[in-house]
Amino acid sequence: MLEKLFKLNEKKSNVKTEVIAGLTTFLAMAYILGVNPMILGDAGMDGHSVFMATAISAGIASLVMGLLANYPVALAPGMGVNALFTYTVVLGMGHSWEAALASVFLSGIIFLVISVTGVRKMIINAIPQQLKLAIGAGIGFFIAFVGLKNAGIIVASESTFVTLSKLTEPTVLLAVFGIIVTIGLVAKKVPAGVFIGMLLTAIVGLICGAMGMEGMPTLPDQMITTDFSMVTLGAFMDGFKELFSNPFNCFIIIFSFLFVDFFDTAGTLVAIGNRCGLINEKGELVDAEKALLADAIGTVTGAVLGTSTVTSFVESTSGVEVGGKTGLTACTTGILFFLSIFISPIVLATATNAVTAPALVVVGILMAQQLGGVNWDEFEFTVAGFVTVLAMILTYSISNGIALGFITYSVAMLATGKFKNVSVIIWILDIVFLFYFYSLTLI
Repeated sequence: MLEKLFKLNEKKSNVKTEVIAGLTTFLAMAYILGVNPMILGDAGMDGHSVFMATAISAGIASLVMGLLANYPVALAPGMGVNALFTYTVVLGMGHSWEAALASVFLSGIIFLVISVTGVRKMIINAIPQQLKLAIGAGIGFFIAFVGLKNAGIIVASESTFVTLSKLTEPTVLLAVFGIIVTIGLVAKKVPAGVFIGMLLTAIVGLICGAMGMEGMPTLPDQMITTDFSMVTLGAFMDGFKELFSNPFNCFIIIFSFLFVDFFDTAGTLVAIGNRCGLINEKGELVDAEKALLADAIGTVTGAVLGTSTVTSFVESTSGVEVGGKTGLTACTTGILFFLSIFISPIVLATATNAVTAPALVVVGILMAQQLGGVNWDEFEFTVAGFVTVLAMILTYSISNGIALGFITYSVAMLATGKFKNVSVIIWILDIVFLFYFYSLTLI
């Protein structure tokens, strides 16, 4: 049955490898179960209900992705877009969280429409292969930076914006230990090296926690919970009247959610596709329409349950790097998200930033290898790739990096007289990107 569903032999994979990859992806993503309720809680939402919505929506969307598209890509409420939800739409613009959920629901419906009609696939396939490689590498740098930041290795600085920490905190030292061990395992080509590195880091963390060190992963007193209440379920229905009371704001909010989800998803799928053979000889994503449809279904499901936009997670690359090639990886991750409903105390206690940071950093290193495929002898690709990578890190946004990279590419092609080689879709997207940046000044 598994062979029929996921074509394991054709993909040169097996059940054991896919399950390990799914577990690795889950561990790399599990932080969202703790972070998302915290961020949406600032918008006034019930933390436990958001936790439930996060786990269930991630489980459903990941299963749909695995079964429908056969992609090793897991989904969950996205980082960045949850901050947009809380700090811009709710706290910044003064809307209720119900209205914000309504806008997420509508953006998901629009995604469904343009996914079914093939518009999303057409746009993604119009991206030049050189830019796809730069996007994939840029995301690698981005997630490595996220891992270093979350672990406390890189910290804020008033004089230089960011700087290296003093490396004296036990949790920081645990993360450094994990990074060193994981790099060593991957360098020696140990099978499932990223997963083993995370596991060893977690074990060392538990031991340190048992010795009384603060901030370490610890086994909770209560292992299982049976509280499945969800006060946010269906609450988006109460937000439509408020949302439509200001049509211009409504448009800006929905467009912002659309933009961030669209290009975060595009960047993630392209990056993972390059890593696991989902890009064909034409440079196009195989079965992209199915993957994009699964992503749209996830967004709608998440809004109904009561969470911000569900999107394809770039942390899925951690599972790909340990051998995940099929939808069985995503399905395994989805099942683990469902199980996390019952073992939420354990998940929240052990999946700390120090444990997940090594996977993010090492996977980022592996993804950065895609820069080798960029034609650095052609300036238009050099400048577009450089801006894409740099902007993702410095603006802390995959979408901003893609947008600025596209605009730079078009300008360079125009200046070199090669504008006829630029797809009409790219020119249209440039206009959309410019409007997006302008809209940020209005909210």
